[in-house]
Amino acid sequence: MARKRWSDLTTRQRSLVVALVAVQAVLATIAQRDLSSRAQFQVRGPKLLWRILTLNSVGAIMYLLVGRKP
Repeated sequence: MARKRWSDLTTRQRSLVVALVAVQAVLATIAQRDLSSRAQFQVRGPKLLWRILTLNSVGAIMYLLVGRKP
């Protein structure tokens, strides 16, 4: 499959890409801010590992679901 350039995408495809990037940015920001406000004992696992994982949207969702202690 050949890679498409931005100019090859339809308006709908461009909008979808922009929306997905925006969702990723929001999830990463929420997770990073939450990590900053929590002490180490309130986080399951090392905070540095979660900081790296939350750069990916799946990692951010996992942190928000299972990475925080109540």
